[in-house]
Amino acid sequence: MAEAAAILATARTRVLEEGVGLDEAQVLEVLRLPDEALDDLLQLAHDVRMRWCGPEVEVEGIISLKTGGCPEDCHFCSQSGLFASPVRSAWLDIPALVEAAKQTAKTGATEFCIVAAVRGPDARLMAQVAAGIAAIKDEIDINIACSLGMLDQEQVDQLAAMGVHRYNHNLETARSHFPNVVTTHTWEERAETLRLVREAGMEVCCGGILGMGETLEQRAEFAAQLAALTPDEVPLNFLNPRPGTPFGDLEVLSGPDALRSVAAFRLALPRTVLRFAGGREITLGDLGARKGLLGGINAVIVGNYLTTLGRAAESDIDLLGELQMPIKALNDTI
Repeated sequence: MAEAAAILATARTRVLEEGVGLDEAQVLEVLRLPDEALDDLLQLAHDVRMRWCGPEVEVEGIISLKTGGCPEDCHFCSQSGLFASPVRSAWLDIPALVEAAKQTAKTGATEFCIVAAVRGPDARLMAQVAAGIAAIKDEIDINIACSLGMLDQEQVDQLAAMGVHRYNHNLETARSHFPNVVTTHTWEERAETLRLVREAGMEVCCGGILGMGETLEQRAEFAAQLAALTPDEVPLNFLNPRPGTPFGDLEVLSGPDALRSVAAFRLALPRTVLRFAGGREITLGDLGARKGLLGGINAVIVGNYLTTLGRAAESDIDLLGELQMPIKALNDTI
């Protein structure tokens, strides 16, 4: 435990006191810490979050405008039209989109994300998004984010003009592991979309999925690559193996490994919105939700995800109240 104590002491000085994120080699040391050091690690990550981000938690709901039928082969995703998964292509109409936004706002959420299973948006989808955003803004006051795949300059400009607050485009995993996860497009193509989004003035939301067969070295590589991107938000997902996908038989990440990863990413990204996203329910359960929020997390997606069930929104809201973590107010996020 002497070595673990030394690793944590270095992290405390560098991240908590100086506000500088751990580098790739240091993140790897954290990911290799024994289970006996986990509670101390989570406490340090929580202290870092409180010092550099504060106690507020950002709450977001997501909705799929276009589900399934995607031409890409992301090996974790049941929405790919290339796999024998049970998800089928479907579109959501505008009234249903507005109702979903209203229900999200009722939880206290400040962010509502419109998602589509596509390589990138075509003219029909962009028109649908524009109509949906206009209808939502007529009804409620909530920040609107989008996740519509890879974009060109014209599409980025259009979304910025629509008032999109934040754009999500995950790099998914370390650059070195990406070809094992997706073959129909490249890590570099995703990175280019993120560059365009930032230059257009929208906030950058970029994270990925842990537990897709990556090594601890690649997990540390991914944390460092995200830190270099300086995203406004990093959603951390944990693989929920989907039937019919190439990753359908992978083992679920263990609870301690998931929590160690949460803390490590917080120590690599001390000032970033670090969001609990998909897969936390099967990886961590109710106890893990509490430990994650006390171990570096400062944002959550409430309710269901795109093709999988999440925790009831009320459960997360109640937990935040119990932990005395205020929900971030809308006027603080604009």
